[in-house]
Amino acid sequence: MKIRAAIPDDLAAIAEIYNQGIRSRLATFETAERTVPDLQSGLGDPKHPLLVAEKGRQVLGWIQASSYRPRVCYAGIAEFSVYVAETARGQGIGDTLMTTFILACEQAGLWKLTSRIFPENTASRALCKRHGFREVGVYEKHGKLEGVWRDVVIVERLLESNLT
Repeated sequence: MKIRAAIPDDLAAIAEIYNQGIRSRLATFETAERTVPDLQSGLGDPKHPLLVAEKGRQVLGWIQASSYRPRVCYAGIAEFSVYVAETARGQGIGDTLMTTFILACEQAGLWKLTSRIFPENTASRALCKRHGFREVGVYEKHGKLEGVWRDVVIVERLLESNLT
């Protein structure tokens, strides 16, 4: 398996994997499926890596940093999302993506990564725990998904090399 920066040719596969997560209702509040044009703006931002896991020219997963808040004081903090294709889960792809992603974020000058995870998404919570994220709290009734209020667990990891 190879982890690399995403390129325009990857966007269809990224959209399909993301849409699997949207359809599952386990990974995101989003309900509208994504298209290639929806995802184009995420490519090529040196401050916010977008990586894919590829095996035999097939994209099996992706991970992306995005801006946390627009204020300058938060420029070194990024939110992240990670998704693995349904057919490729349980094969260590998330772990491999996360390891490379953390290094890429350190190289980009970020000092903290954060995300919000549905409490019942035990696979994502376990992935984050294995990679040094700590659960810092719960946002209660953070948003509605199909008319139902949902909580999210907040996770964060400091990137120590950039905190000096």
